[in-house]
Amino acid sequence: MVELVLFFLLGAAAVAGAVTVIFARNTIHAAMGLLGTLFSLGVIYVVNLAHLVAAVQVIVYAGAVMTLFLFVIMLIGVDKTEDTSESLPFQRKLVGGLALIILLLGGGLAFGGRFSWTPAATPGGPIPNGTVQAVAERLFTGWVLAFEVTALLLTIAAAGAIALAQFKRREEGQ
Repeated sequence: MVELVLFFLLGAAAVAGAVTVIFARNTIHAAMGLLGTLFSLGVIYVVNLAHLVAAVQVIVYAGAVMTLFLFVIMLIGVDKTEDTSESLPFQRKLVGGLALIILLLGGGLAFGGRFSWTPAATPGGPIPNGTVQAVAERLFTGWVLAFEVTALLLTIAAAGAIALAQFKRREEGQ
């Protein structure tokens, strides 16, 4: 029952973030909506016991890719000045109250005795999907050739991009 409630709450948060990405007029707000969507998906993966996929989701997408997006947005810059006045005076209190409610609900679920933590893997039992062991077993047995070819192609693409950038700079300098 708890998993179902979490799924619907996090699914709604992911959809709300996606709608923010689409309809936000400010690029920073759109990036923050994408970040909310990526974090919601990461928590959904944790609820489904796919801890490796959740870690990759948060580290790679929500961490590295979003940092890159924000650097590009800041590098390009926005030429208009932003209105920094607070248009919703009750917003901070509302968010603080919601955070407190979420913490209390989470604490009640965790310590109330009606919630049991499910281990990702039991010794000697089957390895569930999404764990490090399951991903590594498939990746380094049946898919090792595709994994190595992908790494080679990405290395060649990075070297080609650097070569093209250097070639273009030499043409501009002449």
